[in-house]
Amino acid sequence: MHERERQRIILSVVQARSVATVQELARLTEASEATTRRDIAALALRKKLKRVRGGAEAMEAAPFGEVSSLPFETARTIKESEKSAIAKEAARLCGEGDAIIINGGTTTFQMVHHFAGIRLQVLTNSFSVATHLTEHSECTVMVPAGAIYRDQALILSPFENDGIAHFRARRMFMGAQGISPFGIAETDPLIIQSEQRLMRQADELVLLVDSSKFCHPSSMIIAPLERAHVVITDGGVSDKDAAMVEAAGVRLIVAKASQEGSVRDVA
Repeated sequence: MHERERQRIILSVVQARSVATVQELARLTEASEATTRRDIAALALRKKLKRVRGGAEAMEAAPFGEVSSLPFETARTIKESEKSAIAKEAARLCGEGDAIIINGGTTTFQMVHHFAGIRLQVLTNSFSVATHLTEHSECTVMVPAGAIYRDQALILSPFENDGIAHFRARRMFMGAQGISPFGIAETDPLIIQSEQRLMRQADELVLLVDSSKFCHPSSMIIAPLERAHVVITDGGVSDKDAAMVEAAGVRLIVAKASQEGSVRDVA
């Protein structure tokens, strides 16, 4: 990844979360910790952020009303080919007339490119997914009530009566910030509230996570891993992480960018 691109991602992460560690930024930019420290130092010199012990801090606290996740346009540039392959495998699970839920995220967003010739009933809290499907498909699109968070392209509400409870889906497709033996993790309470309401309305949960998400710890657990029915990831998944998914009784699909996805099923 080019230096300018790395620094753009670092700045976006720090501005969204107020503070970020060297280790976290190194994972997101796929750079060494030494390179990340140099990038932080360069941004600090230009007074774009503050250099602190072990990481970086925003010049100003994140404004009230923002959620602590990467801006959509920044996140979508990370691991694009892996996300595209994962989304293609996910779209194959959808059939004509299915009622589905697509949670907001850059990997789930990639699914919309495969829905041009199919009619689905779609509930989504993603402003980007809803916009694309209304313009480029014949799908019926529904969105919950709530505020639009522009940077993340999400529609979120802290209230239960946002309309989600009136929709029933065969499957929900969802990303995550992290996957571990402790469960499915996110970083923001408001996003978690929305996802948990959506999860209650689907018979099956399909997780779309690139292999780096198995290395992202988080203290905020949405649900145990066993809640998922399918996990779709890329070929970078380790044998240890694949075994963890299968031990939870979850079907694992490994998507490969250059060829057909391979599937490992658990009896």
